[in-house]
Amino acid sequence: MNAPQPARKPLMALDAALADLLARATPLAATETLATVLADRRVLAEDLVSALHVPPQDNSSMDGYAVRLTDIAEKGVVLPVSQRIPAGHAAQPLEPGTCARIFTGAPVPPGADAIVMQEDTREVGGDFHAVHIDAVPEAGQWIRRAGEDVTRGSVVLPRGTRLSAASLGLAAGIGAAQLRVTAKPRVALFSTGDELVMPGEVPPEQMKPGAIYNSNRFFLRVLLERLGCEVSDLGIVPDRREATLAALKTAADHHDLILTSGGVSVGEEDHIKPAVQQLGSLDLWQIAMKPGKPFAYGTVRRDAGAGADAQGHCHFIGLPGNPVSSYVTFLLLVRPFLLKLQGAAESEYQPPFKTMPVRADFDLPRADKRREFLRVRRNADGGLDLFPNQSSGVLTSTVWGDGLVDNLAGITIARGDLVNYIALSDLLA
Repeated sequence: MNAPQPARKPLMALDAALADLLARATPLAATETLATVLADRRVLAEDLVSALHVPPQDNSSMDGYAVRLTDIAEKGVVLPVSQRIPAGHAAQPLEPGTCARIFTGAPVPPGADAIVMQEDTREVGGDFHAVHIDAVPEAGQWIRRAGEDVTRGSVVLPRGTRLSAASLGLAAGIGAAQLRVTAKPRVALFSTGDELVMPGEVPPEQMKPGAIYNSNRFFLRVLLERLGCEVSDLGIVPDRREATLAALKTAADHHDLILTSGGVSVGEEDHIKPAVQQLGSLDLWQIAMKPGKPFAYGTVRRDAGAGADAQGHCHFIGLPGNPVSSYVTFLLLVRPFLLKLQGAAESEYQPPFKTMPVRADFDLPRADKRREFLRVRRNADGGLDLFPNQSSGVLTSTVWGDGLVDNLAGITIARGDLVNYIALSDLLA
């Protein structure tokens, strides 16, 4: 009689897996100072406080004339021009009964309480010696007040901000030439499998049966670098126990995270699992998501003299080998993990995923037992088209699509239904 098979563990919900993974990520303590122009996509390590008002003084938002309201009881008034104020030049107090020629960004002269834009005036006598005012202005019209954008002493960018082009411009606008940011997470990336071949090493016509090009290594490296990581590409590790142990030891001593793809399915014959277990610990998770069910998290011990962190270990994450599974699990699980390592604000990585309701212009008559992430694309009518082949090996779907539909387990989709759409641009930024 055959021995009874042990009961399989229930699949882990994606949100639970992400919460578990994030609980294991402690923000890195190391920081560095960068020139502001070089800090795109890095995470701010301290509050950025403004030492000045922006704008620093009241200024004009239009080309026109600075005036006193008491001098313009009705339209048709003619006022002499007493001064000319370009941007970047100081203004003299405005004499009563006169106006000042003023340009966008120029300081408002003391005594003026409105700007009449150029289109509402006419030159009188040539050379702008006087102007005919064709409109009665309102108090404060076309004046940008000092501190209207930023007030002195305010936090303009809080610690944990993931810096963008706009936020770098804001930092420069308050005079910040340098920014203190969290150090880049050091990530060791490698693949395992004798079936893998690097593009350029073997031409397509000479590929052996069963051999495949290593596509995962390419997109994973790019995704890591976009997230501000310092990547060590260790290439393809041979399918030998000693080679795997050596690669893990070397990587753990000099990195914060080891990321691999392939070899994490339950029951798969592979050297990664026993090697990680020998050097640390490993949890194999079966996540209730499609694509991307197999996922592994563990730690690898560092040598005492290798600059180990307080825990003395390096994180290990093993992604599934199928390219779409690897791609999607990276975006939904590894990306939040790395953002927390960098000390990013919780809003950057905490679930739920940012979705918006969009009309499905397709049918999905068969529900899956797992939560599905369907590759879709917005169409000209504002709806979503579904890529016809949703296999986890069809990387074409991720190039064709511009988003994912987050479809819960057991749910069918009929044409016209509103579905939860995740823009890939939000996950790739």
